[in-house]
Amino acid sequence: MNDHSDFLTDLISLPGLSGHEAPVRERIAARWGELSDEIRTTPIGSLHALKRGSAPEPRPKILIATHMDAIGLMVTHLEEGYLHITGIGGVDPRVLPGQRVIVHGRRDLPGVVVATPDRLLPDDLHGKPVPMEHLLVDTGLLPEETASLVRPGDLVSFAQPPLQMGEEIIAGHSLDNRASVAALTYCLELLQGRSHAWDVWAAATVQEEETLGGALTSAFDLRPDIAIAVDVTFGDGPGSPEYLTFSIGEGLPLSWGPNTHRGVFEALKKRAEALEIPVHKEFAPRHSGTDGMALQIAAEAVPTAVVSIPLRYMHTPVEMVSRKDVRRMGRLLAEFIASLEADWRPAVE
Repeated sequence: MNDHSDFLTDLISLPGLSGHEAPVRERIAARWGELSDEIRTTPIGSLHALKRGSAPEPRPKILIATHMDAIGLMVTHLEEGYLHITGIGGVDPRVLPGQRVIVHGRRDLPGVVVATPDRLLPDDLHGKPVPMEHLLVDTGLLPEETASLVRPGDLVSFAQPPLQMGEEIIAGHSLDNRASVAALTYCLELLQGRSHAWDVWAAATVQEEETLGGALTSAFDLRPDIAIAVDVTFGDGPGSPEYLTFSIGEGLPLSWGPNTHRGVFEALKKRAEALEIPVHKEFAPRHSGTDGMALQIAAEAVPTAVVSIPLRYMHTPVEMVSRKDVRRMGRLLAEFIASLEADWRPAVE
């Protein structure tokens, strides 16, 4: 397994829930520090890494934003040693019963998400998905010990280890959006020793799943000439409509909608076609649900594009992507950056 494959495995083995990204940020910073000329953490917690271009100053700047936060759970209150929970980000309670978790209390505690047996639920819930208020986390400890170690507000992260499925497919939690962080890291690796006119700002943003605060503040701080939000989108799966999903391992969707600047979109599409990287147009008639929403409106506005990696079973602990798509994304970003001439700017139509 190569280095960037190992890096992705590391990323989806770490917690880093939205608003609490420190564990994964430290791992990303260690790798990006080797691949950039400057690295820093913003006041809100996003990570910025600069790889300087070769054009005369003041150089144009491109910002590549990939959010590093993940969905998860939070303890709301304790009852006889069991933990009541609520979601951080868009957690689907249908997939929670039986999941392994880690409770980040005074020390990390293993736990499982459990539900009241169906026959003991209220009559109107028999045979139906159990809502969050009827789900609990059981740590296996006595009530008094649990109370000494866990308090309301403590975080609960998914604990499923990464699962390699064949040569290319990997499953696990937090692939939304650690897969894109890995792709951007691969881009930085490919740019080592490559000439590129533009300054490249790589960003691992915080709070995308809740506030978009990381992307909004990063774009306002850096004032890039163009920006690209790299995220995941719905991959094909059982019962998924073909017109809303994309096959994993078969190319990269480019978003087409209000968050997309036509000039940046066309330049990316043209570069992908030259590289024989398959791309698909993903129609987003409203907002994209990504950092692109925030990048686009920062300061005086930033020409923005949104590109995605297809992902199955989004917002579950068993998300699934193809490593081939991760590599394709990294290569497309690197080659696009290397192709930018110092005086190029996307036309406003």
